[in-house]
Amino acid sequence: MIEKKLGAWYLSDLNNVTKNNLNVFSCFHCGGGSSMGYKLAGFNVLGGVEIDKEMMAIYRANHKPKYSYLMGVQEFNKLTDIPEELKNLDILDGSPPCSTFSMAGKREKKWGTEYKFREGQKFQRLDDLFFHFIQTAKLLQPKIVIAENVKGLIAGNARGYVKEIFRDFKKAGYETQLFLFNAAKMGVPQARERTFFIARRLDLSLKPFKPVFNEQSISVAEACKTIEPNTEEKLISDKLKELWFKVKPGKSFSTVHPKGHCFNMSTVNPHLPSRTVTATQGLVYWKKPRYLNSYEIKRIQTFPEDFNFLNTDPCYVMGMSVPPFMTQRVALEIYNHWFKTKNN
Repeated sequence: MIEKKLGAWYLSDLNNVTKNNLNVFSCFHCGGGSSMGYKLAGFNVLGGVEIDKEMMAIYRANHKPKYSYLMGVQEFNKLTDIPEELKNLDILDGSPPCSTFSMAGKREKKWGTEYKFREGQKFQRLDDLFFHFIQTAKLLQPKIVIAENVKGLIAGNARGYVKEIFRDFKKAGYETQLFLFNAAKMGVPQARERTFFIARRLDLSLKPFKPVFNEQSISVAEACKTIEPNTEEKLISDKLKELWFKVKPGKSFSTVHPKGHCFNMSTVNPHLPSRTVTATQGLVYWKKPRYLNSYEIKRIQTFPEDFNFLNTDPCYVMGMSVPPFMTQRVALEIYNHWFKTKNN
């Protein structure tokens, strides 16, 4: 296992990870942050299902999957020639698209309607995708199912969806637990709160999962201190610059905007973990009115230094991904809780 330490790491470091001979398959994997986390924890990632061509190209370039399905989970669930290896999984992983539940979005206005978002490049009901994912679990019958999503899924009216998710998992043969994890307590220099649905197959009679994550937080300055000087720089606009001079480090630009706008923009406090990295990249450097560059976002998202983003914006890909170290911590806890004794 790669040591729980700061600084750069590279794809070649995965060769030094002790393998546990357990298999994972992923849905909605985007560029593969979560898959990278399972590999860091010693799991064998067989591949996954992804609807977006650009994201799949990135995934294939970095992960070299054995099984790779460029389609939606709805189409995957209809296949009649799924390999037997995928029907004997240890973990099925997935991050169903979450924009309809995000606290930063319009939420209720998008529920129950077809919505076009970049990953799919087509219109679909995003709030249905979680239930299609549960059907994938019913089809493949893995021992454990892990579904990561936004914190907004457990807020307000969205909690009704949680009840339906628990109900459908039960129908599929799984007992489900719901957790709220903060990446800042899991070796990630970022205050990123995410829900994790962790479901165990009923016929296995596994004990409930009891994870504890309480690592010392890592500041942005500490995580980025060994980055070599580079020329990648994108300045914020003159209008945003006026807000930058007023806003306190670590706070949203909305706190100084006359109308409370620019919620997703913030100046980084170098002495603390950053705010959540998003696909739109609204994190601004504390010493100069510029956006954090891709080298800094890699450190904050715990991506390998030599990850190949092809021709896609690196900050977008990382903002759409689960931090690898966050998934690694969850995967290690699951291995120790349910699989370690069996493998020894």
